[in-house]
Amino acid sequence: MAIVDTFADAGDPHSAATLEMGDRSDGRGVDGFVHLQADGVGLVLDCRGARLPRVLHWGRALPRATDDDLATLALASVPATVPNSLDTPLPVAIVPELATGWFGRPGLLGHRDGRHWSPMFETEHVGLDDRGDGGGEVVVRASDVGCGLSIEIYFELTAGGVLRLRAGLRNIAAQRYVLDGLVIALPVPAEATELLDFTGRWSRERAPQRREFSAGAHLRDGRRGRTGSDTTFILVAGEQGFGFRSGQVWGMHIGWSGNHRTYAERLPTGESVLGGGELLLSGEVRLAPGESYETPWIYAAHGDGLDEMAERFHRLVRSRARGPRRVVVNTWEAVHFDHDMGRLRALVDAAADVGAERFVLDDGWFRGRRDDRAGLGDWFVDEERWPAGLHPLVEHVLARGMDFGLWVEPEMVNPDSDLARAHPDWIIAVGGRQPPSVRHQQALDLRRPQAYAYVLARLDALVTEYRIAFLKWDHNRDLIDAEVHGQTLAVYRLMDELRARHPLLEVESCSSGGARVDLGILERTDRVWASDCIDGIERQAIQRWTALLLPPELIGSHVGAARSHTTGRTQGLGLRAGTALFGHFGIEWDLTAATDAERAELRRWVELYKRMRGWLHRGRVVRADHPDPALWLHGIVSDERDQALFAVVAMTTGTSTQPGRVRIPGLDPNLRYRVCPLAPGDRPGTTALALNPWLAGGIVLTGQVLAEVGVSAPPLQPEQLLLLHVTKA
Repeated sequence: MAIVDTFADAGDPHSAATLEMGDRSDGRGVDGFVHLQADGVGLVLDCRGARLPRVLHWGRALPRATDDDLATLALASVPATVPNSLDTPLPVAIVPELATGWFGRPGLLGHRDGRHWSPMFETEHVGLDDRGDGGGEVVVRASDVGCGLSIEIYFELTAGGVLRLRAGLRNIAAQRYVLDGLVIALPVPAEATELLDFTGRWSRERAPQRREFSAGAHLRDGRRGRTGSDTTFILVAGEQGFGFRSGQVWGMHIGWSGNHRTYAERLPTGESVLGGGELLLSGEVRLAPGESYETPWIYAAHGDGLDEMAERFHRLVRSRARGPRRVVVNTWEAVHFDHDMGRLRALVDAAADVGAERFVLDDGWFRGRRDDRAGLGDWFVDEERWPAGLHPLVEHVLARGMDFGLWVEPEMVNPDSDLARAHPDWIIAVGGRQPPSVRHQQALDLRRPQAYAYVLARLDALVTEYRIAFLKWDHNRDLIDAEVHGQTLAVYRLMDELRARHPLLEVESCSSGGARVDLGILERTDRVWASDCIDGIERQAIQRWTALLLPPELIGSHVGAARSHTTGRTQGLGLRAGTALFGHFGIEWDLTAATDAERAELRRWVELYKRMRGWLHRGRVVRADHPDPALWLHGIVSDERDQALFAVVAMTTGTSTQPGRVRIPGLDPNLRYRVCPLAPGDRPGTTALALNPWLAGGIVLTGQVLAEVGVSAPPLQPEQLLLLHVTKA
């Protein structure tokens, strides 16, 4: 099925109807070089001749240069002709082509009845909108008339230095073309000798793994029908030993919520690329004459250290964010499926008393839902539990000064549901068979107009009737044996239409925790639920790496009960709340069972979050590269660099009795700063305060001294956290 068959009239950004070859090419034509730079990042494209453009440079900004200078750069970049190689070496194009002698992974895979599987595109036009120091846009149109294909490639260097890319392929012949894959590749220099990417599982998402960038392909395919707990997330190539604060890095992210492919490839000739795009299953996209396919957005960022790379992504994402991040109370770990009105009213009162601003009713509110075995798809309020609907609860929430949120899982259905019994054909099934169940549920085929219309109508009705401000949108199973391409586009379209009807509605992307965290879903949601695990130590790691792509205010982070539901660890409130403080702060704890002292301390944490969120959610995330892996320091520096908040965290027992100094990076080197412990995160243990004299009254040092020399680290016990407030002296 081609995209146009189902979605051409939907207004979806991926649909064929929105992709008109050349519709973005109203800038001036280019026959030579394109040199863009923004925020310290430079991009040089060689657009000479008929071949697709080649990237001559992507990395640190270069001085402005003439075409003659760039021609010299291109000449200097041509590799030597060596035995048993091409007589005329050709650099790899942005969509690598087999026909040019590229021996790595091709950018385009497809055929027309076994023919036209190796096109060689001829560039017809290059359009440029150069915004000077603010970046710019380039659109390339090319075709291979013999193969009956045309391609349009879009580049944008954003004002913050992120490179966005997308390619569109059109079938211009009279016969159908089967597309098996279309990816974009960016060259990286030989100095990039190490790779960092991620794996994971439920409750342990975005676990880092590093390896040598050696000859061959490091290929990561996501075939789960969603981004996945084990997603690559970001693929980073960097200089040997790169860290948060040092070493050049080049990172790539695929902004797509379905199946995807990311790879790093180094040929024996030494050429190296990062590449990726959507992973298409066989037959998912077949282009009839005139139809076209558009890749998801590919995002790429360079930085001197991971922090600078992350800051570029953060600025891009923050341009979409809305309003202050309200303090959330979610009911899941407090009551699970036990939706007793008296218990929930008491929880609402306790939430309001600690300063919460949003109350979210989680799973269990809809018809027939007593556990996870039944009810999904029947999006009507359960009449037995709620004879007056949710109105009494909603009115109580609003009366206590909070807005109301609701959990939904609209893409799924339980076989034990009225919906499944009435419309078994709406369940995704290939070849007449249903895939194995996960969490006693199947996926609803939203490509079907009737199923799509039903879900949209029910969500619209719920949001309208109950004045819902926030939807926790869950997705609790992988799509097994499913046509993922069309389903992903349908989900995007569903979210877009619901948001168009309710412009003030906020949506959280939750997917068995953090299994759908990508910039495709975040074009239409307001935050992600990073993991179902809110154990403070596990969350320190999960949030540390999620923040390579997303700023803290888009990462939902909640304070749970002392004993973690997922790990069984028991942790102090300082670690739990101090971890949540560096995200979109929330609470997932039965506050009616908390002691008066615990609620009083939690109230102080909520007040601290409210006092600081205005600048925390605009500031720059910084992390120190400390030699002892047991001791972490991370923080946020304000835009004006007049203050910062840091957390010193003992992840486990240190390697030595004296943790030594810890550097505090990211400040203005020429300003003097006062560094003091900050309540209520100022007393993780009396031993630490007694053994570090400077902690008692604080110290004043320059930003340069704090970054280069640092301060004596407190000897924290395992799983303790100390907050440090840094203010301009």
